[in-house]
Amino acid sequence: MNEEQRMMVDADTIREIRQSVAALCAGFPGEYWRALDREKAYPTAFVKAMTEGGFLGVLVPEEYGGSGQGITVAANILEEVHAQGCNAAALHAQMYTMGTLLRHGSEAQKMQWLPRIARGETRLQAFGVTEPTAGTDTTSIRTFAERRGDTYVINGQKVWTSRAGHSDLMILLARTTAKDNVARKRDGLSVFLVDMKAALGNGLSIKPIRAMLNHATTEVFFDNLEIPVDSLIGNEGKGFGYILDGMNAERILIAAECIGDAAWFTKTSSRYANERVVFGRPIGQNQGVQFPIARAYAAAEAAKLMVYRAAERFDRGVPCGAEANMAKLLASEASWQAADTCLQTHGGFGFAEEYDVERKFRETRLYQVAPISTNLILAYLSEHVLGMPRSY
Repeated sequence: MNEEQRMMVDADTIREIRQSVAALCAGFPGEYWRALDREKAYPTAFVKAMTEGGFLGVLVPEEYGGSGQGITVAANILEEVHAQGCNAAALHAQMYTMGTLLRHGSEAQKMQWLPRIARGETRLQAFGVTEPTAGTDTTSIRTFAERRGDTYVINGQKVWTSRAGHSDLMILLARTTAKDNVARKRDGLSVFLVDMKAALGNGLSIKPIRAMLNHATTEVFFDNLEIPVDSLIGNEGKGFGYILDGMNAERILIAAECIGDAAWFTKTSSRYANERVVFGRPIGQNQGVQFPIARAYAAAEAAKLMVYRAAERFDRGVPCGAEANMAKLLASEASWQAADTCLQTHGGFGFAEEYDVERKFRETRLYQVAPISTNLILAYLSEHVLGMPRSY
């Protein structure tokens, strides 16, 4: 069986996986997430359960102790998590950062870390790319890794590095050649696999960011952090290309979560519209309530087609940049449409914590902005797909 055949999973297997995920999520109802949200606490028990269920090792090849599946399976897992009212933000990075290590890491790196990740002994959750002065202009990052003998010495800062405080490893993008000294601005960027437990307090520090939603996000500071030369993934200066795989995977998987959110919102809207009686009749009998819910459902179903088209192309190893970007665009907009409709359907009760609508409303709003903004996706499609001049 070749790699492409291994990635193509039959519908019965997908159904069984989703049923297993749904059963696991049933043990983590709304009360669990509401309590965490109040305290801005990390869902340790949920992550542990998902790890022990084998869901976080789904992309790790069988020879390293994982199940060797593709992005399509991972997307179904994350979609189901969100469709059940849970949140995969605490664990999804392990899936989308995995490609950088799998496709470009050395055999020694994979042998050292992948079995531990598959067993749940090690978490690869932190993705150190974004910086305060660069934002989504990734080639303008300033964090610098200087080669000194058998070590790299790293100085700089990352921001919006979620789960850094709960991760053992970080995929880190840093400059190894100054931007002024490269022919193309994407050159001179390198990727490192950082052992965060060894680095913390030895040149690495983490500062939590209080935010609108419970996302365990942080700022990370590097002050003469020394890491071994063998922390480098692939070839020095070629890191920008390496992380593109991770970025496409990230967009597909986040889009799958958005589809799950949309399903939860629509199910919740429909149930409430049937149960809520005003003026002697269910509010769902009114077309003014029915039609927005139906439109949100249709938008999500259409977006879902693009999500799994992108996933299928990713698993076949063919170009999927346009599909991944469109999947993220359409799914995030569909989830937001469903979220707004759900809140409107519930009226004042939508703002009450006990209904979980306001929590999920805040959570799904993030994906209009992250991991890439809607406008940048439109700019990508305009330039790379439609052939218009670069706008930035």
